[in-house]
Amino acid sequence: MIIASGALRRLAALGLLTLAACAPAGDQPAAPAAPAAPVAQTPATPAVAPTPPPAAKPEMPTLVVDTFTHGKFDLATQRGHWVVVNFWATWCTPCLKEIPDLDAFDLERDDVSVIGLAYEEIERADMEAFLEEHVIHYPIAVLDVYNPPADFDTPRGLPMTYLIAPDGKVAKKFLGPITSQEITRAMDEYGKVLPAST
Repeated sequence: MIIASGALRRLAALGLLTLAACAPAGDQPAAPAAPAAPVAQTPATPAVAPTPPPAAKPEMPTLVVDTFTHGKFDLATQRGHWVVVNFWATWCTPCLKEIPDLDAFDLERDDVSVIGLAYEEIERADMEAFLEEHVIHYPIAVLDVYNPPADFDTPRGLPMTYLIAPDGKVAKKFLGPITSQEITRAMDEYGKVLPAST
C-alpha cells in the first residue's frame, strides 16, 4: 500500500499533536509534597450497626387460629399427642397432592392431629368453595401473609410442615412435600432421643 507523502505528513503531524496534548505543560519541576493533613481516626464501631441475626424460634411454639370448620385451634391444648402443622396454599400443586395422605393420617391415628395453615391471600368465600370441592377432615385456617405466626418460620416455599411432639416441642421441620411414612419415621426418631421416664 502506497501512502502519498502529503497524507503521510498530515498523519505524522496529527500524531505529534496528540502526543503534545498528553505531555505536561512546560518542564517545571514538581512542587514538593505538602505535609499530609491529619486524618481522623476511624471509630472502632461502624456508624450503622449490623443487622442482628433473626431471633431463635421458641422450643415450644404457640399457635392460636380460627379455623373454617373446627372453631378456634390452640396448639397449647394439644399436649399429649402429636400435631402436624402444615403450611400450604390452594394454588400449590405439591400441597394438594399431600392433602389426601395427611387427611387419612389424621383420621387413622388417635395420637395425631393435623392442622392446615393456608399461607395465601384468599377471600373467605373462595376458601369455603375450595373446601366444598375438596374433602379435608382436619381443621383449616387462612393466615395473614403479612403477619404469619411468630413462633414458626415464614414460609419461603410451600408446602412446609412442622411435627410438634407430645411435649409441645418441635420434633422436625419438613420443607417440601411429605408423606405419612416420613412423619411416622420422624415420630419414631424423636421418641428415641427422649429421656426414659422414671
